[in-house]
Amino acid sequence: MVRGATTGLRGWLAAIAVSLVTAASPAAAQQRTLVTLYSAVETDQLSVLKQAIETDMPDIEVRWVRDSTGVITARVLAERATPRADMILGLAATSLLLFAEQDLLEPYRPAGADQLKPAFQDRSPAYRWTGMDAYVAAICFNRDEARKVGAPVINRWSDLLHPSLRQRIVMPHPASSGTGFLLVSGWIQMMGEEAAWRFMEQLHESIALYTHSGSAPCVQAGRGERVVGLSFDMRGARERTNGAPIDVIVPEDGAGWEMEAFALMRNRPPAQAAAARRIADWAASKRANELYAQFYAVVAHRDVANKPANYPPFAEARMLRSDFSWMAQNRDRILSEWSRRFDQRLPAPR
Repeated sequence: MVRGATTGLRGWLAAIAVSLVTAASPAAAQQRTLVTLYSAVETDQLSVLKQAIETDMPDIEVRWVRDSTGVITARVLAERATPRADMILGLAATSLLLFAEQDLLEPYRPAGADQLKPAFQDRSPAYRWTGMDAYVAAICFNRDEARKVGAPVINRWSDLLHPSLRQRIVMPHPASSGTGFLLVSGWIQMMGEEAAWRFMEQLHESIALYTHSGSAPCVQAGRGERVVGLSFDMRGARERTNGAPIDVIVPEDGAGWEMEAFALMRNRPPAQAAAARRIADWAASKRANELYAQFYAVVAHRDVANKPANYPPFAEARMLRSDFSWMAQNRDRILSEWSRRFDQRLPAPR
């Protein structure tokens, strides 16, 4: 009798325990800290990063707000009085330098930052941003379509001006795409302003379309919709690996490049600010850099190397000595001049 009562009591207590755990689960889920991250990384990377962050920090929930570099930059500036992002993760360093100049970023040096290559570390005393990876301007050259129109092999930027390529080149719009801006700023730094604007005036006659996306030109060239797509290194390598009949070329006279970086926004609620600092520590880690290396050949961490299939030869050696501070300080001026010259002479970017 006692033994049966004891067994019954144990069963009752076990049932109570199960019900308490079941009831507690939604509450536990509700206690996750929601962190809003603004980003311009390619869409296929977002789910990979979200899963990794939430696996390593299960009490944090990531909410992405993703758009092109120009749109995210404009959005952050428009929201400066009432910021909605808790953190920027994956945006051009030149945009973050612009935000830092306007005191929109929280000073924070993440744990492990000393393991990153010097170029990927903020050298200012306040330390407001940290680099993740780099992307290099590249040309996606469709061999099959080039033969049809008699286009020469491209070795230098000036080869894009060949008459056979008239209306057969597609390029990202520099106001909306970080890749477009690095192309334009790279030409200016390499050629000098006067010569670069002359080059762009001539190149404009061969442009069929300015796209909203930095990867779209390479995709279009890979499909045979254009002969040439001006894009970036890893998109070209990926399209060629997927079977596109393209050569991926980093011109021998040099190429502009940018880095994606992360930073914390100022004046966030304490819970979000604390969670964002933990994400920043994670984003500087070797584990995070190994994830970046799935998508980029050049990453910040000293001990992470990547040699992707079909990556353009000599890409890293041909990267210009980009002056990111100059790029950030002159961004608005360059974009205004570019728009004045070209925006009214082609359909709006799409």
